[in-house]
Amino acid sequence: MKQLLHLIINSLYTNPEIFLRELISNSSDALNKVRFMQVKGEEVHAPKLPLQIKIEVDHEKNLFSIEDTGIGMSLDDLTDRLGTVASSGTMKFMEQLKENGSKAEGDLIGKFGVGFYSAFMVTDKVTVETRHAQIDDAARKWVSDGKGTYEVEETDRTDRGTKISFVFKEEHKDFALDHKIKQLIRKYSNFVDFPILVNGEEVNSTTALWHKSKSEIKEEELNEFYKFISNDFEDPLGHLHLSMEGRINFKALLFVPKRKKPDFFRTEELTSLQLYSNRVFVQEDCKDLLPEYLRFLEGVVDSEDLPLNVSREVTQYSPVMTKIREVLVNKTLSLIEEWAEKEPETFYTFYKEFGPLFKSGLQSDFGNRDRLIELLRFQSTRTAGASDKETENESMVSLKTYAERMPEKQKEIYYLSGNRLEDILLDPRLEYFKKKNIEVLLLSDPVDAFLVPGLGTYQEKPLKSIEKADLDLDTDEEEEKDSLSGELLEQVINAFREAGKDRLEDVISSRRLVESAVTLTIGKEGMDSHLEKMMQMMDKSTGQSKKVLEINPSHPVIVKMGTYLKEQKQEMVQLMAEQLFESALLMQGDLDSPGTFVQRMNRLLEKL
Repeated sequence: MKQLLHLIINSLYTNPEIFLRELISNSSDALNKVRFMQVKGEEVHAPKLPLQIKIEVDHEKNLFSIEDTGIGMSLDDLTDRLGTVASSGTMKFMEQLKENGSKAEGDLIGKFGVGFYSAFMVTDKVTVETRHAQIDDAARKWVSDGKGTYEVEETDRTDRGTKISFVFKEEHKDFALDHKIKQLIRKYSNFVDFPILVNGEEVNSTTALWHKSKSEIKEEELNEFYKFISNDFEDPLGHLHLSMEGRINFKALLFVPKRKKPDFFRTEELTSLQLYSNRVFVQEDCKDLLPEYLRFLEGVVDSEDLPLNVSREVTQYSPVMTKIREVLVNKTLSLIEEWAEKEPETFYTFYKEFGPLFKSGLQSDFGNRDRLIELLRFQSTRTAGASDKETENESMVSLKTYAERMPEKQKEIYYLSGNRLEDILLDPRLEYFKKKNIEVLLLSDPVDAFLVPGLGTYQEKPLKSIEKADLDLDTDEEEEKDSLSGELLEQVINAFREAGKDRLEDVISSRRLVESAVTLTIGKEGMDSHLEKMMQMMDKSTGQSKKVLEINPSHPVIVKMGTYLKEQKQEMVQLMAEQLFESALLMQGDLDSPGTFVQRMNRLLEKL
């Protein structure tokens, strides 16, 4: 007995403060049991006693006591339950009810029988004074130092219920502070179904909203509860109230905040759902309940089906947890889908705040991949900066909407990524698409640069970056009549090849440029340039891929280069090629030597 108790105290529980949760849980069960007796019409001792839990602490004397007006304990209970470690009176009570075809009123918490012994973490000696609810039972006192023996004697206690009292060990005397006990009650037992008084003051809320039906809860109650569990000062953006019965039984109250927390992207510090078992707090941040991409959710999940370990501090691996997680994910995605369809302003607020994290689910939740793809939203050349859009959400486009308004001859979904939307809109590679009125998705969110290339296709339409040099673009014959061509064009291209040397994969005549002279694109096997920059930031050893330089043969500057070639001004042509090539590098943020660029520009101006 002594060795087993030492194991319980030193190994089973990781935190001494758990003792209060366990003792309150036992008191709650005792109150539920006597309430069940009264509902059945059984006669009980002192029937008018209020069902409550009273805790008294005295910091000066280091004293603690907890007293309930529950069912109390008989002599058999004191010897069989307190005298035998891991014998659960609650478990036996539930088994008896099952045999009789009855069901207890309220939720019974204790199942393992060792909760009472957690008190020996903080004290060396425990006194239990109790009187059973049966009319003719005697009152008794049970005393033990937890070293293998105990004493029982009759007393003159008149009140029904149980009182547990002890003196704290010196190293745990802080638990005798009034405010410390109140703090622990609000953390672990705030929603126990009976009033808990500390030195005469009621501490807990007693109302676990998630156990009430939806029709019973007011909006104000939901908002206040959200603020209580999240420490937020704003009302939530929306909520889910779930009560599942059948294969699995659990209740949940989940909230979507309006704003992300300041440390939102430091996911190692991001806490999400709280786990309860029959209203009693079990775990602060139960990571198994949600995939990481939904960890913006705040709220509680309460299930009696979860197989908690014997200390009730953590859960054991179980298919029940997996099923609860599946339901939570499905219901959350349904809520967001409903916003996207019926409440676009709410959806946009959500997407603006939590989009980067939410979209990362595409790389991890393959079972819901198709649903997540439909919830993606992007800026585009058709919507970005458009003044006729009444609301912000109208400047976002889904892949479905993009595909529906594609011209019949367009076979690909085009996109372009970059750091800022303003910079992307100025990119020369958009000129052809703007002129032809072809919509291009504009990816300014760094997450999109990783995700979109990985999508491959949507509705059998390939997603293709317009940075690619091998785009199948149409050109009009009449547009090319004033362009540089033939041998002169080939000489100009060679001048650019010399300017680029080892830094370019190739130089080609462009079909996409309208107003600009040159631009850089990526080869067939090359990586999106924005994605490449992010990879380089994460890993300095990531090399830079060679680009393809496209030149606009109809641009006045390129045509002038042909004129200079006719006039044998080769040096001028080479200077212009070098300057135009580095201007393309500058546009993409890849110019290594701005000093050389400026000096060459000055030389060109002098010659002109």
